[in-house]
Amino acid sequence: MRGMWGLVALLLLTGAPMVGQAATGKAVVAANRAPPAAGAVDTVATPVAAQVDAFLQGQMRALGIPGLQVAVIQHGRLVLSRSYGVANLQTPVPVTNETIFAVNSITKAFTGVAAMRQVQAGRLDLDAPVGQYLDDLPAAWRPITIRQLLTHMSGLPDINRAPGDRDERVGGDAIWAWVQAQPMKFTPGERFDYCQTNYTLVQRVVDTLTGQPPDTPIIGWEIEAAGMTHTAFGDSSMVTPGKAAGYRNSYAPNPAGGPDGAPVATPRPVYELFRPMHRASSGLDSTAEDMARWMIAVSQGQLLDADSLRLLWTPAAFNDGRPGQWGLGWEVLDRGGHRAVGMTGGGRSAFFLYPEDEVGVVILTNLSGAFPEDMIDQVAALYGAKLAGLAALRVDIQRHGFDQVPALYAAMKAREPGVTLQEAELNDWGYRLLSNGQPRSALAILKLAADLYPDSGNAQDSLAEALAATGDKPAAILAYQRALELDPKNQNAERRLVALRAGGRGEQRPF
Repeated sequence: MRGMWGLVALLLLTGAPMVGQAATGKAVVAANRAPPAAGAVDTVATPVAAQVDAFLQGQMRALGIPGLQVAVIQHGRLVLSRSYGVANLQTPVPVTNETIFAVNSITKAFTGVAAMRQVQAGRLDLDAPVGQYLDDLPAAWRPITIRQLLTHMSGLPDINRAPGDRDERVGGDAIWAWVQAQPMKFTPGERFDYCQTNYTLVQRVVDTLTGQPPDTPIIGWEIEAAGMTHTAFGDSSMVTPGKAAGYRNSYAPNPAGGPDGAPVATPRPVYELFRPMHRASSGLDSTAEDMARWMIAVSQGQLLDADSLRLLWTPAAFNDGRPGQWGLGWEVLDRGGHRAVGMTGGGRSAFFLYPEDEVGVVILTNLSGAFPEDMIDQVAALYGAKLAGLAALRVDIQRHGFDQVPALYAAMKAREPGVTLQEAELNDWGYRLLSNGQPRSALAILKLAADLYPDSGNAQDSLAEALAATGDKPAAILAYQRALELDPKNQNAERRLVALRAGGRGEQRPF
């Protein structure tokens, strides 16, 4: 190997930390800020930090992640900061602790805090209809509550589906007119549907309450209060000095075969446009260290009081009383009596706090499809987060392989007979694997979900998706039929059945 591409290949193969720092006690001890030679090791490395390095370097090699940052907080202090790989495949520019990454939908967690700030001040009622705060909304939108907006239970059409939403030449007024003309998807509170329109409305409500023009960003005070010096809004239409380029893998069949039937992955540039009306849901750029500062500010009560944090991290219930998986802009995941609360962004960035364990981890990458949310539990466990349920099972599967899922689940149940795995979290994990070109691994997880939730039409539909992706058409047809029996309104299953019976692959959805 020689020249620029030789360096890129070496960095990706070794996952060598380019710049890093670790901390103990009260002070953060910074390592050399100049990019060291490939393969260099932090002079302040600890045994635990070395385990983090080994794990994340392995993930980078397995997934082809060009660049990555990680930061860990513990008991209110930054205790680890590491950077690996390259920020730009063309040059290549090494990732440093100052490299800026797009964090995409992590922005929603900031918006949740901003909304709760208004609740805490007595200006906003979570159970009030949005029509109480905003005029000129379609009649069907007006009864939707602020809580339903923040927890994606509104039933609104998604503004991201608007024609021209990713085209700079199309004006925001046209986008907004289109979304208001679309029908509701379901009765508010009936089910979950991830929708960016929700956060456009939350932003406009907070702007109204604070006397700002519509679509003014509402989280600047958080950035300032937390001391985030490398954090601001940005997208591909802007030049942001020090920002990592974004990539997404495209997949092609691999004639030589490979593990999990893995296709050949080729990185492609990602172009993203975040209009002002989207900036409560996405568009924030940051660094792992800045995110760590913000996590400390949140968890230490510097931004919200204890009662507001409790509400922020309480899952909302559906109309029928079933608990959801979302708090107010934050995911709330069960870890066997210990929670993981946080958010993910763009399939490439994620953070989670473990409030009962006083641990937090943020991982930022420049590869959409890296899904660092699947790495965070293992890093958190090295710093004292107590893993149970799906978190512990995920770590075991990562160590022993997806072909061992039934045995590993049985062992987990023997250790923790009272633990229940959440259907939504299993389903999300399975779809992440599908989208990342790992259909057989996805099948193992989605089959487990279908076995645990045999009366769920959604679980059967997801199982059918994985069966179709692995080429098992007869089994996929049976699973889709079962999904329709359980949920006759499942239009995806209807479409896929028609196509599969006609001899196709069922117009498989883009994962």
